[in-house]
Amino acid sequence: MHVQYFLLRVQGVWWFNRDMSSKKEMEMRSSAVTLSDMEMFIFPELIYSLVLANIMSPRIWRWREDPWFEGLEKMKPVRRINRLKQFVMDHYVFNLDLDTWGLTSKESELARFDTFIDADMLAQSNALFGYEGDKYYFDIDIRTHFGLDKYEGSIIPYWKTETVEAMDAFCHKPDYSTGAGECVSLSTLYAAALYVIAGIPLKDIYLMATPLHSQNFIDVGKGVLTNNRRLVTKSMWFNGSAISAQARRALENERVTIVAHETGVVHGVYEEATMDREAYEHFASRLTAYLQTRLGDEVLGNFLRHDDTIWKCFQVRWSSHGHDHYLGLERVFDYEKSSSYRLTDETRSRLMEEIADEECMREPLKSRIILNDLEDFIKDNKIDINNPDDMMRLSGQFASDCLSADIAISSLARFCRVEPMLPVVSEKKFAGGQEPLGLEVGMGREEIIEQLEAVRSDNEMADLAFYAYRDLGRTEPGPYLKASLERNPVSIKASEGLAVAEIEEKIRGMVDESIYDEDCRLAQPDEVWNYGRGDGVEKALLLANILKSRGEKGLSIEVAPDKAILKAGDEVYEFASAKNLKEVVWGEL
Repeated sequence: MHVQYFLLRVQGVWWFNRDMSSKKEMEMRSSAVTLSDMEMFIFPELIYSLVLANIMSPRIWRWREDPWFEGLEKMKPVRRINRLKQFVMDHYVFNLDLDTWGLTSKESELARFDTFIDADMLAQSNALFGYEGDKYYFDIDIRTHFGLDKYEGSIIPYWKTETVEAMDAFCHKPDYSTGAGECVSLSTLYAAALYVIAGIPLKDIYLMATPLHSQNFIDVGKGVLTNNRRLVTKSMWFNGSAISAQARRALENERVTIVAHETGVVHGVYEEATMDREAYEHFASRLTAYLQTRLGDEVLGNFLRHDDTIWKCFQVRWSSHGHDHYLGLERVFDYEKSSSYRLTDETRSRLMEEIADEECMREPLKSRIILNDLEDFIKDNKIDINNPDDMMRLSGQFASDCLSADIAISSLARFCRVEPMLPVVSEKKFAGGQEPLGLEVGMGREEIIEQLEAVRSDNEMADLAFYAYRDLGRTEPGPYLKASLERNPVSIKASEGLAVAEIEEKIRGMVDESIYDEDCRLAQPDEVWNYGRGDGVEKALLLANILKSRGEKGLSIEVAPDKAILKAGDEVYEFASAKNLKEVVWGEL
C-alpha cells in the first residue's frame, strides 16, 4: 500500500500522519532524497536539482579558500576550468561500486512508478531495465561491462548518485583516502563547481545523460566536455588517445536521454520539454560543431592512433643519412608511448631520431600503405569528409590487400564527424513558462539560497533542490522519511544476524558527527552505516530502518533541537542531536 505523510499538531505535539496527495509528486520528492540512477531517468529534473543542491552546499564554497585557486579570477575561462579539473582529480576518485548502496528488484521499482511510466518506456532509457545501447555495448555485453551480471534475475543495484557531502564522506570508508563518486555525481559536482569556483555562467553549462553515462558540455571557446573526473577539449577529442577514446564511447554509441540546463530539461522519451527551445537548439548546434573537425594530416594520424586494428596495414617512411627507411606503424606508436614526442605533430622528427636505424627497413614493407604519401594526398587535395566525391578519391589511396578501403574510409569519417543522438526538436513540445532560476555569476551563497527559495513555487528544479539538499528546515519530512525507510537496504543486510542490543551498541559506537555540516540537513540511514558516523537524529532513524525491516510496529521518533528519542514498543532509545530541528513526532513509521 502506498503511504504518504504530513504533520499535524494535536495538543501542542506534532504528529506524523498520512495524506492522500499525488503519488507521483511524493515519489518525485522522495527520489530527490535518494537520487538513484533509475529515479533520475524517470524524473529528469532531479539531475539539475542535485546541481543546485551542490551550489547551495558550503563544501564547494570552501574550495575558494584553498591556495590552489589563488588568482583564479585573473585567468581566462579555459584556464580556470583546467585549474578546477586538477582540484577534482586530486580530491576525488571515480567509483562504480554497485554494492555501496545495496540491492532492489525490478518489480519493486516498477511498482513505485506503475501509474506514470511503463516498463517498455523505462527500458528505452535505463541500463538496469533492459537498455543495451548500440552495437558497441551489445558486443561487449553491457551487464558484464558494468558488473551487473553478478545480479541474477530481477535483482538490480540501487546505483545511487551522491551529493558533494556523500562524495566527500567516502574518505571514511575502508580503502578510500579521498572523496569518490560515480559519473552522475561527478558531472553534477563539476556543474556546480564550474559556476561557484570557475565563474562559468549557468547558461553555458549543459548536462547530458545517456543510459550508461553522464557528461557535461561547457559552451566556452570551441567547447569542453567533462568526462568523469577529466576534461576533454575539442583538440583532445580528436587526438586519438585512450582518454579521448573513453570520452567518445557514450556519444558514439548511445542516445542522449536527458539534456538538463538552467532553463529546464529535455528527455528523449517524454514528449514535453521544459528547457527553453532556443537554449536547446543552441546547445545542439554547438555540441555538433564540437564533434566535427576537418581532415588534415594530423587528424589522419590521430585516427590511426585511435584505431589500433589497422596499424599492421601502415608504415612510416623516414629519411636518415641520405637514405629512406621504413618502419611499421605499430612500432612507431610503441616508441611514442614512452616518449614525449608524437608522430602526429611537429615533434615527429625528434621521435624518429629516437628510433635506432637497425629497427628500420631500407625497402617499403609489402602490402602496407605509406603514411607519408597518404598525408601528402590529403594536404594537396583538401579533402572534405562531407563531400562524397572527395571521400571516393581518398578511398583510392587506401587500396591495400591488408584492409578494406570502404571500411577504413567509413571509420575515418566517423572519427572526424560524430553525430550525437540527441532528442529530436520536432518531436518535442516545449512547454516553457516556468520561473527562471535567476542565478548570476558573482552572487553569494546565502543570496543564491534566498533566490532559489523565492522561485521554488514556480520552478520545479529549484523546489526539488531543497529535497536533494536534505534540508528538513525547508521541506516537509515525508519524502525524506519515505526514502529512508524504503530504500536503504545496506544497513538492513549488514546487520542480519545481530541482536538488537548489538546493533544499538554498534550505532552508539559510531562517530557523533553528521556528514552534513549544517542544521536541519540529514543523512540517509545507509550513509550513516557506510561512513560510520551520524548525528543522533540520523542514528535514531538508522535503528528505526533496521527494526522496521524486522517487522517492528508502532515506531515513532520524537525529535527536538538537542535530541531524538526512538520508541519501539516498550523500548526507548535516546540519542543526542546537534541538528537543531523543531520539536516534532515522526509517528507511524
